[in-house]
Amino acid sequence: MTIYDFSADSIAGTPVNLGTYRGKVVLIVNTASKCGFTPQYKGLEAVYQQFKDKGVEVLGFPCNQFGKQEPGSADEIGAFCEKNYGVTFPLFEKIDVNGGNAHPLFKHLKREAPGLLGTEVIKWNFTKFLVKKNGTVYKRYAPRTEPKELMSDIEKLLAE
Repeated sequence: MTIYDFSADSIAGTPVNLGTYRGKVVLIVNTASKCGFTPQYKGLEAVYQQFKDKGVEVLGFPCNQFGKQEPGSADEIGAFCEKNYGVTFPLFEKIDVNGGNAHPLFKHLKREAPGLLGTEVIKWNFTKFLVKKNGTVYKRYAPRTEPKELMSDIEKLLAE
């Protein structure tokens, strides 16, 4: 099973088959607009701008499960990200990443790349998953990991 076996609704409500990203390196992030890590949107956009023409996609999945730090509607989230951080990478509808209602994509990501001590739970906003061109999960990164710290791993996966 790979990320290509899943779909998710875009922030505009349109279904997106993740098979669309086949052959690309994909960075998947659970995001929030009112979090201490929210400024990472700027770094995620910088990664996207630097690598999008080389075959990298950044996918943002807003989530309100951590301190209710993503309370807005899809329209509000999209406008916030564009206005404050110039986000042009794809955003998706707000989802759950933990618990019984967790999006199937995130259940898969957590199974494939558990966190510290093998735990599958996502502990906070801006947990990142880097996916190889073949759709398999390469690595999970903690919320504190700045997007720029992923550059060497992205370049390595692009060269594969």
